[in-house]
Parts: sequence; structure tokens; C-alpha cells
Amino acid sequence: MVWSVKYRRKILNSGIEEYLKELVQQIAEDKGFTVHLFECGEGDHVHCFVTAPPKLSITAIVKYLKGITGRKLFERFPEIRNQLWKEKGSRKAKLAKRNEMFLAKV
Repeated sequence: MVWSVKYRRKILNSGIEEYLKELVQQIAEDKGFTVHLFECGEGDHVHCFVTAPPKLSITAIVKYLKGITGRKLFERFPEIRNQLWKEKGSRKAKLAKRNEMFLAKV
């Protein structure tokens, strides 16, 4: 399976990758599936090859991995939250600029 970071932001540095790898192995052990391959690609996405017994659906595995890792990463690396939700420009400023341009045409 492959999943990407929100907005494909390149936040997965070596420290985060190492912690994430340990965390994914721990989750797999707790939930009863096996991780054969885990890699972070280009700092913005994760590759994970797993095998699981038939009683575990792929959707349950994805839910475990994304939910638990997301929560634990925010706890351990709080700066990630700022990197993911930083605004590139406020919505109000963009709307004000658009209104000015419209009024200038009228």
C-alpha cells in the first residue's frame, strides 16, 4: 500500500522515518499482520508491503496504520502540525483582492 502526506508536503525526514518504521512494526505486531517492506519516498509518501490473515481486511489495516501513526507522530513531533496546516495566504485576503478587482471593472 502507498499513502501520501497531507498536501504531499515533504516532512518525512530521517528522524521521522525511523520513528515511523518502528511504530508501523509495533502496530503490525499488536494487530496481527506482518510488514515485509517499509520505505518513505521523497519525504512525502510511504510504501508499505504487508501480509495479513484473511480475518483482517485491507481497510482495517490502513485504518490502523494511518490513524495510529498520525496521532503518535503529532504527539512526538508537534512541529509537523504547523508544517501541514500552514496557510499560504489567508482566504479573507484572497477574497478582498478578488472583490477589489471586480469593483475596479465595474
